[in-house]
Amino acid sequence: MSLSYEAGPTDTPILEETIGANLERTAARYGDVEALVDVEQGLRYTYAEFNAEVDVVARGLMAKCIAKGDRVGIWAPNCAQWTIAQYACAKTGAILVNINPAYRTHELAYVLEQSGTRLLIAATSFKTSDYVSMVDQVRAGAPHLTDVVFIGTPDWDALRAGAAAVGADELADRGAGLDRRDPINIQYTSGTTGFPKGATLSHRNILNNGYFTTELIRLGPRDRLCIPVPFYHCFGMVMGNLGCTSHGTTMVIPAPGFDPASTLKAVEQERCTGVYGVPTMFIAMQSHADFPQRDLSELRTGIMAGSVCPVEVMKRCVNDMNMAEVAIAYGMTETSPVSCQTRVDDDLERRTATIGRAHPHVEIKVIDPDTGDTVERGEPGEFCTRGYSVMLGYWNDDEKTAQAIDSDGWMHTGDLAVMRADGYCTIVGRIKDMVIRGGENIYPREIEEFLYTHPDIEDAQVIGVPDPVYGEEVCAWVRMRPGRPALDAAAVREFASEALAHYKIPRYVHVVDEFPMTVTGKVRKVEMRERSVEILGL
Repeated sequence: MSLSYEAGPTDTPILEETIGANLERTAARYGDVEALVDVEQGLRYTYAEFNAEVDVVARGLMAKCIAKGDRVGIWAPNCAQWTIAQYACAKTGAILVNINPAYRTHELAYVLEQSGTRLLIAATSFKTSDYVSMVDQVRAGAPHLTDVVFIGTPDWDALRAGAAAVGADELADRGAGLDRRDPINIQYTSGTTGFPKGATLSHRNILNNGYFTTELIRLGPRDRLCIPVPFYHCFGMVMGNLGCTSHGTTMVIPAPGFDPASTLKAVEQERCTGVYGVPTMFIAMQSHADFPQRDLSELRTGIMAGSVCPVEVMKRCVNDMNMAEVAIAYGMTETSPVSCQTRVDDDLERRTATIGRAHPHVEIKVIDPDTGDTVERGEPGEFCTRGYSVMLGYWNDDEKTAQAIDSDGWMHTGDLAVMRADGYCTIVGRIKDMVIRGGENIYPREIEEFLYTHPDIEDAQVIGVPDPVYGEEVCAWVRMRPGRPALDAAAVREFASEALAHYKIPRYVHVVDEFPMTVTGKVRKVEMRERSVEILGL
């Protein structure tokens, strides 16, 4: 048997330039190509116009005395101004601090203080959040915060007007003084315990990850990518925005937040050739009333990521959405984010049963979490990755950085994976999510995939709950297909009895309309466990 280690291809060289330099190169080559479309705001920019607008905002930031390394926070849903601010910060060398639009005052105050944010660019409101009043509440506790610019108000106009005080040559000099290994982005990863940690990423980290992710789906200057995933997360700003701008592709923003109808409309109206989403987004689009009527004939590709993708959902992407070249990607914020991806010519089995194989210029291995030894292929263990994509570290937290990245540069993900003989990997759970029932290791993913095959179940999530006899028992939360009767535990057990080992069959079944989710579309299993204990009286 061979060991669970793979190195990705290196035939396409790494981009050794800053984000600003890369955008300049794209704008020079594809000036007339549409760069950015904000459907809701009715805004359109060619690459020449987009680059010019980025320069205006960059010079406006410099007029506000934003220096290289200063932190500029952005707290807003998806909009053209978010993207413009992203590149303006990159051109000035300011470190963009991505703030989750769902944060409330407690979390906002922590992030502003922990990152030392000097200037905050914010929306005025989103959904039920009044950002203006929340910023007002936390300003006193954010000593570094000297300026707030609200999008869509005279603040934004004033920021742009400030560019008149800074010459184009000054911006060019600033850009020439930047290094591709400089930190350029802090992304707060939603901690399930304690405060979130600020993963610090460089130009080289995120520019290359966006570039290689979209290289593998053959994105080019004739493509138009619909990006309904949030910009504050790597999926939107790296795999989406940087993936597009490094290839001269059009970025299409369908709406400020994910809405299945808006996404389907944007794909049709803007003739998008690609669309991104987490599995729950694709499920929502495929089950929406508008789905059969929408013309999705221009689609050919896209990426599904964020959590493991149900087989049936992937099949519908290929068969009903024309996404013959759709890819699965796997990663985490700390790795910029992608470490593994399927290829466009992979068969359906590889694209539904695996997360793909090692990304270009990235090494991956699967280790025994207790000994650190690389396990044999086919054996489960912790997924680790090394290469250009591993973050610089957690912002101002050397201790947590050392816990995540070992002395040989390997990022320890906390995910349980199996590497197959062909080098393709599957994720079988989180080390913390693994259910240990009477000494048997149970991987929730296997049971979830099985439950998806039930004709009445639309989605399923499996967790472990406390049990006095076995230590843990299996509990399944299920969402029924529209109009189908709810299942009870006995019906699920009967369905599973012939297919699963007895210890894997869910003892408890809880039918829900929706799962507790993070804003990025990841299911909050920690919350599900807590609620299950209450519901079941355990």
